[in-house]
Amino acid sequence: MIGIKLEDKTPTPSSRMSMATVLPEKTGISFVHLRVSNIHSMLEFYREALGFQRNSEDDFQVGLGSHLEGKSFLFLSEDKTALPALQRAPGLFHVAYLYPDRRELAKAFKRLYDHRWPFQGFADHGVSEALYLADPEGNGIELYADRPRSEWKYQEGQLQITTERLDIEDLLFELRDDAESKAVIDPLTRIGHLHLQVSDLSKAEQFYHKLVGFDVTQRNYAGALFVSAGGYHHHLGLNIWNSRGSTAPGDNRLGLARYGIEIGALAELKERLAQGGTTFEENERSIIATDQDGIQIEFT
Repeated sequence: MIGIKLEDKTPTPSSRMSMATVLPEKTGISFVHLRVSNIHSMLEFYREALGFQRNSEDDFQVGLGSHLEGKSFLFLSEDKTALPALQRAPGLFHVAYLYPDRRELAKAFKRLYDHRWPFQGFADHGVSEALYLADPEGNGIELYADRPRSEWKYQEGQLQITTERLDIEDLLFELRDDAESKAVIDPLTRIGHLHLQVSDLSKAEQFYHKLVGFDVTQRNYAGALFVSAGGYHHHLGLNIWNSRGSTAPGDNRLGLARYGIEIGALAELKERLAQGGTTFEENERSIIATDQDGIQIEFT
């Protein structure tokens, strides 16, 4: 079973969403940091096959984004001593990169096809259209474009995120006038959402909904929970499909090292985390905490 999808900025009518929004509308996933075993092969994939731009580097990590000298949203750090990721442990299910429109998504498909990179699946989720694959080290990736919010369907106050067949031919029809597909990724591309494997959905809901403040947008998708801010379909997907009852994998594993949430209201968040008994570190710009499964988050 494949993840869930996407984003737009049109306000959702209050009659469709009965939940009170705690977080600012501009809340979103700011970055993902992956611990990798071979940074050269990973850079080749993200730059050549996906078109990401290398725009920052230090002694510990390389930053990639959607345009040169822009903000990095993917960080890679090499660790030759790290152990392989555990497929059934809490951690990354996939990182979902949001393209500004379906034409740019079609370009991404063609670029990967031209590089002979294997896809794992395709889906029409009603709220979005999505392509699924994995990077050279097995980290899950979703590439997607949102449908307009006016086309999203609701039932009894819950957003209806479905998984149907994606019409690839119709998607590629967007490129009917394009003879060239070598352009780098569109500069408006960003991380739209993150999908995590968790050990327990109720504990995940307690942390991400009750403490962090995300609204629950869908809870009737078997084995999964979707939460967001500002009426988006989801900023975080949480599932137990492979990881029910598992324990945290520890720090010395390949895969997700940490991720960031740009949240704005840090003072209020700090108060909720403290009241909930969650320990955290803080500085002038951020709060660093771990979720119910030990996944590290930097709130900025």
